[in-house]
Formats: sequence, C-alpha cells, structure tokens
Amino acid sequence: MNGTDTNDPTPEKPEAAGEPEREAAAEAGMSDEELEAGLAADEEAPEDPHLVLQQTILEAALPHAAFDGWTRETLVQGALDAGLSEADADLAFPRGPAEAVLLHAALADDEMAEEMSTLDLETMRTRDKIAIAIRVRLESQIANREAIRKGLRLLADPRHAPEAAKSLATTMDTVWRLAGDQSTDFNYYSKRGLLAGVYSATLVYWLQDNSEDQAKTWEFLTKRISEVLRFGQATAGLGKIADRLPNPFRLFGSGRRRWREGPVHH
Repeated sequence: MNGTDTNDPTPEKPEAAGEPEREAAAEAGMSDEELEAGLAADEEAPEDPHLVLQQTILEAALPHAAFDGWTRETLVQGALDAGLSEADADLAFPRGPAEAVLLHAALADDEMAEEMSTLDLETMRTRDKIAIAIRVRLESQIANREAIRKGLRLLADPRHAPEAAKSLATTMDTVWRLAGDQSTDFNYYSKRGLLAGVYSATLVYWLQDNSEDQAKTWEFLTKRISEVLRFGQATAGLGKIADRLPNPFRLFGSGRRRWREGPVHH
C-alpha cells in the first residue's frame, strides 16, 4: 500500500523546551542544544526505585546509628520512621548494615562531586582543589559524625575489609579526578595511596575535633597535603610516609590502638 498509514506509530522526538526553560537556560549560559540534551537525559534516566528505597531508609536510620550503631535493628527503625516496613529494610539492604554504611560513603562522594562542580576549579592549584574537596565532603557530614564513627568500627571487621578498601579507593579516585588528575601510570596508584593516608588521618582527626568550625582539622589537612604533594620526594618515600599515616578501619577496630598523629599546636 502506497502512502502513509496514519495508524502506524511514529517515534516522537523529545518535546521542545518552552520559553521559561529557554530563558532560564540562557541565563545559565546554556545553549539550546545543551538544554535539549539535558531534557532528553532526564526523560531517559528515571530514578532507580531500589536506590530510592535505600536512600529513604538510610536517611531515617542515620540518627539511630549515631546512638545505637549500625545493626539490622537500626535499619528496621529507619524504615519504620519513614513509614515503611521491616521487610522493606531487608529488601533495601539484603547484605546488612555494612551495605548501608558503604552506600552512605558513596552518596557522600556524589554530594562532594556535585558541590565541587559549582566552583571555579580552573583557577585553583591542585593541592587547593584536593583540600577543598575533602573539606566539602567532611563538612557536609558534620551532623553524622557519630554515625560515621560507628560505621568505621563496623567496617573494621575483617569480613568487610575488601569492600571498605574499595570504598576508600573510590573516594580517593573521585577526589583526584575532581582535582583534574588524568594519570594512568604508576602515578595513578601512588597518588591515590598517598592521599588515602592523608584522608584517613584527617578523618580520624575530624571525628575528634571540637574546635570552632573544625578549624584545627582544616589546618591539619593543609599540612598533611603539603607533606605528600612534594611529589618527587614523596614517591621515593612512599612506604615510609604511608606507614606514618593511620588506617581508620584498623583504628576503630580496636580500642587498644592509638592514633599516632597528635593535634596541631600553635
């Protein structure tokens, strides 16, 4: 049959943006093509219902974790507080509380990256971008310090060591990428290994820091970064430097170990 069959379904193009959207995009410096691409991406990427469930329970469980630690009961209470059921807690986190702790870390990485995207990073030195990224990540979690402390204690369990190490490595890679690092050779591993030590030491310090606006922590962080980013010397002394910096999972796994880095004194 010749001609066009009006009953045949024809794929529709994404609806063009209206004037309000175009005006807002123009004010933000976006081209029409970028706006249309963004709208199309929004249409093609619906929220993952399982992740939404996890985030809902996690957010409600954080205050309980600060007092009671990370247990199944904590996740169940979070689910109930969010108007969900005990079964929803098990559905959301079938691998238990450690899965919730690791998700919290991953979401903190995402939040850090989103906040850093609003800054003018092109004008900053690498060390400043790294320091700001770590500070942004920690400052966003100030209300959750006790929950994070108890999460580190949970991840110190040898059963969770591989996942804990992977989580830390992901955070360090995110920080370096935000700082503009594109290395793929030996430097890729050495930079991330050194920064893991810096971040771990800073995290432990931050968890103990009661100074106003955690000013002591940021001073400590700046000094540690200055030490390890003398990269020519740092690479040669990688093992020695890394050994001096604490592993947060080991530290919180035993009350007998003590952090060897003391507070900063003026």
